[in-house]
Order: sequence, then C-alpha cells, then structure tokens
Amino acid sequence: MTREDDGTAVATLFRWFTEVAILAQLSGRLLESVLPEGMTASQFGVLNHLARVGDGQTPLAIARAMQVTKGAITNTLGHLERAGHVRITPDEADRRSKRVTLTPRGHAARAAAIAAIAPELAALGRLVPPAEVAGSLDTLERMRRILDARRP
Repeated sequence: MTREDDGTAVATLFRWFTEVAILAQLSGRLLESVLPEGMTASQFGVLNHLARVGDGQTPLAIARAMQVTKGAITNTLGHLERAGHVRITPDEADRRSKRVTLTPRGHAARAAAIAAIAPELAALGRLVPPAEVAGSLDTLERMRRILDARRP
C-alpha cells in the first residue's frame, strides 16, 4: 500500500467511524425516549447483553463488555437489582466474586423495551430498506470482532 492509499484508507475509516459514533448517539437518544419509565439506555444495554451472551457473567466481565468502569457497572447493576431485573449472587466457585443473572422480570423489561422501540425501527425500515441495512451487517460485525480482539 502506498502513502496515498494509506491516506485514503485513513480518511475513509475516519469518516466511517464518525458516522458510526453519530449513529450510536442518535440511536441511544431514540432508545431512551421510548424506554419504560426509569430505565436508562445503559441499563437496557446490560439487560440486552445478558440476554445475548447468557447469564452468569461477573460484574467485571459486564463492565469490560460495556467498556465502563467497575464502579459504573456496580451502580447500574444496583439499579437493575432494585428493580427486580437481575439477581446478583455469590459465585459458587469463588465466593469473593459475584454472578449476575436475568430474572423473569428482567427478560420482560427487555422485551417491553424492544416492543417500545419497534414502531421507530419499523418507520426507519420504510425509509432505509432492511435489505440494504442487512448488507452492511457483515462489515460491522467484522470490524467489531477486530476491535474487540485489539482491546487493551
């Protein structure tokens, strides 16, 4: 690759990441506008993460996955536990650690949040064809896997 090619790649990737960041901000605001009363986007993110990857995660593993501090995830998990959305129990193998599981109420809260955002997503789907969006998923997933593997 030449310096000119490198410059083009940098400019293209910078523009791509800028668009992804703006989309993340806008979609987060949209999500928060329809979430059930009292639920934040970060709380929904934890519920969605646990539903996607499975129960039994440690708070530290969740913090790493969400790219936040252990203190921040402890606060978020505290809110979710008080709302009855997660259960935090001692780790059977290492009593110093804890494990987080979704409760039936947590599964229902996640489903309610997804149902609440569905009309907004349907409206977007009428403006940008879902097949077009699906065409970009492979690239996004590949970039996510690459960046995830490069985390410090």
